[in-house]
Amino acid sequence: MKTILALTFTAALATIMLAQTPPAPPSPADRAQHHLKFLTTMLSLTATQQQQATTIFNNEAAAEATVHESMKAAHDTLQDAVKANDAAAIDQAANTIGQLTAQITSTHAKAEAAFYQTLTADQQVKFAQLHERGPRGGGPFPGGPAGDHP
Repeated sequence: MKTILALTFTAALATIMLAQTPPAPPSPADRAQHHLKFLTTMLSLTATQQQQATTIFNNEAAAEATVHESMKAAHDTLQDAVKANDAAAIDQAANTIGQLTAQITSTHAKAEAAFYQTLTADQQVKFAQLHERGPRGGGPFPGGPAGDHP
């Protein structure tokens, strides 16, 4: 009887814990697709522009996915260095995080530059206006230009 109660309790607890697990964040490719849909709507992109943008933003997403994995590892290293009170390792991890942040920013800016070149003059004006209205002046995407756009 105790075994059955223990199993029932364990199953119920597991069900509750699974229900509380937050959903996984969207993949870089999903964010790129959402970004493209947004831009298509806001800028009235042609089919050719959509194809070009798909290539540009998928390449950006692939490049950023690799960097994000490195960023996670660098943050883990930083936390370990903090726990160990290792000043040299903290400095090294912080420098790595800074370099990776610069890499993500550069990748995003290059993708936007390539995309911008596909736009007509009128679309370029609208695109600039979207960036002016975005959070912290970083564009119409949550988190600004670091690739965290939808």
